[in-house]
Amino acid sequence: MSRRLEGRVAVITGAASGIGAATAKTFIEQGARVVLGDIQEDAGASIAATLGGARHAIFRHCNVTAEAEVEALVEAAVSEFGQIDVMFNCAGIVGAVGPMSTMPADEWKLTIDIMVHGVFYGMKHASRHMKVAGKGSIISMSSTAGVMGGLGPHAYTAAKHAVVGMTKNLAAEVGRFGVRVNCIAPSGMATPMVADVMTGDHQKLDETIAALADASPLKGRAGLAQDVANAAMWLASEESGYTSGMTLTVDAGYTTGSRVEPPAFAEYQPMIREAGRSGID
Repeated sequence: MSRRLEGRVAVITGAASGIGAATAKTFIEQGARVVLGDIQEDAGASIAATLGGARHAIFRHCNVTAEAEVEALVEAAVSEFGQIDVMFNCAGIVGAVGPMSTMPADEWKLTIDIMVHGVFYGMKHASRHMKVAGKGSIISMSSTAGVMGGLGPHAYTAAKHAVVGMTKNLAAEVGRFGVRVNCIAPSGMATPMVADVMTGDHQKLDETIAALADASPLKGRAGLAQDVANAAMWLASEESGYTSGMTLTVDAGYTTGSRVEPPAFAEYQPMIREAGRSGID
């Protein structure tokens, strides 16, 4: 059986840890060559070496708030591997936290800079090449906080909603060139960033997995970085070849109403009719 991304070249931001690193590994296992971008230089270079070195993976420093660095990351794919077929805008942070009435404006602006402007730069420079090539898949990270309210801090939520909107609009622009644009909306997954939020230690993944499993709508099943990597792999492959403009949730059904506790209709009772009546007769 052929590998699902054989011959493709992908660019991934935020690739030095968590979901980005898991996706880079998955893409390479499926036959892609990958350009990894991140501000974590030691971790990024180490992962690239582990994934097979220059034949399969190269690392470049990339601060997604700097357009020139995102552009350079895309150009590295073209110069080193001859093309860009997949762009995964994965870099992100939790960002500014707290009531909107007291939130420092500079924290708000930096959060938006990383998670909105960084995605815009990736979309801009990847789509420029893909439109000429007549093919390509652009994938960006949103969140369940991008499709619901009350799940994340204000700036994070605003950014993730923006990613959903940009995804739909860019899909409308570039579909006629053969380019697809989608985003992924995970719930809280067991990553170092989430571990840091939940436990105060980004290395406590086992503890984080256990806590997420207890709170999951799917009994005993925590969301893992690999679950998002698998979703990205599907969106990058021809298996999703007629899918564009979509927000793919990876959340055990949370955004569609699934919860740990059973729904109100979980137990049988005679059908409810007009006021004061129930049952068939």
